[in-house]
Amino acid sequence: MEFVQPIRDRKQIDAMKKILYATNKRDYCLFVVGINSGLRISDLLALSIGDVVNGKKIKDRIEIREQKTNKTKDFPLGEVSKKAIREYLIDRFERLDQARPDEPLFMSKKGGPIQRGQAWKVLNQATDAIGMKERIGTHTLRKTFAYHAYTAGVDVTRIQKLLNHSSPSVTLAYIGITQEELDHIYLTLDL
Repeated sequence: MEFVQPIRDRKQIDAMKKILYATNKRDYCLFVVGINSGLRISDLLALSIGDVVNGKKIKDRIEIREQKTNKTKDFPLGEVSKKAIREYLIDRFERLDQARPDEPLFMSKKGGPIQRGQAWKVLNQATDAIGMKERIGTHTLRKTFAYHAYTAGVDVTRIQKLLNHSSPSVTLAYIGITQEELDHIYLTLDL
């Protein structure tokens, strides 16, 4: 397995969103929900319409059982994710109440949920389109969520809990916090 990084630059995130939105609303929705939820790709691709829609309304919260840990994960959906889901499903069905709750949220053209390889291809085509050189993969979505939470000032132990990691050091390594970034704290604090 290749080691991938989070997308650190918000301008690159915005460019990815723009490319994906113009290309395919499903792929845009996958990206937006992925970077805003911190879900593993296996859990993201396993989402059903019923996980995110209740009748004519996008749910405020998602509750799933994680495939890797078998733990329940219950978290709120932010407005950006809710809007992406709504636009994608209206594009797909015209009306939210036409969507069948048991259908995969991220449906492939062949039927069934899109597979990890297809998600990887979508993400890499978008990064190529914006000229991004860093290696990314499906795990980049989860790492991007964690990295931006950390840089926004969220305590690493809280991120550790969200990701179900064993220690803060595992979380810091996972999100790609470099020694240079840690050294920056020493050099800029100057009390």
